[in-house]
Amino acid sequence: MADKTIHNMLAGLLPQVEHHGEIVVIGLGRFGSAMASTLIDMGHEVLGIDADPVRVQQHSGLLTHVVEADTTDETTLRQLGVGDAVTAVVAIGADVEASVLTTGALVDLGVPNIWAKALTEQHGRILQRVGAHHVVFPEAEMGSRVARLVTGALIEYFALDEDFVLVEMRVPRHLAGKQLGDTDIRAEFRVTVVCIKPEGQPFTYAERATWLGEHDLIVVAGHRGDISRFARVET
Repeated sequence: MADKTIHNMLAGLLPQVEHHGEIVVIGLGRFGSAMASTLIDMGHEVLGIDADPVRVQQHSGLLTHVVEADTTDETTLRQLGVGDAVTAVVAIGADVEASVLTTGALVDLGVPNIWAKALTEQHGRILQRVGAHHVVFPEAEMGSRVARLVTGALIEYFALDEDFVLVEMRVPRHLAGKQLGDTDIRAEFRVTVVCIKPEGQPFTYAERATWLGEHDLIVVAGHRGDISRFARVET
């Protein structure tokens, strides 16, 4: 489940937008670069823009088009054809002023689906007031996710919304050697085992007759609190 934060964002990148043409990614640092590369892998055309010539050179040939430009200048963006884009992502890093001015320029150009990366809640509020349609906090989201993994109980953690999550974890010891249908997981913890990866085999659907091996991996769905209780069971 690599790159979960990027994929989670991309899953809603074009929620109700009829997309055509290039997706514009402004800022090709770590986050923007990962975003642009993933979009390419998903089959989209990407116009990458950055003010740093080194980053532009690094992405030459990797993206559909890549340009060195000052994105705070609306005229420059218009000349690059950004005003014709359906979706633009402002992934500028620590330069909050450039982030806000770029977002404002995209709004003035009439781009209908603007996503912007925020570093802090205050930064996010400003981006929303300027006119960003979606504001994300990738560092905070990643920090929250990693915090849930460092204890070792969970292998992966993926939030579907504010209160419902999917987690990948090893089969708890007290369940090993049992059939799923003979356990009280649903009644006791109010969580559902969605699928299972038997040791040395690929993932498959979990059914009542599924045997839970000591070294198997399971993916469990449930509300945050219920998942937390289940994850605290000795594994």
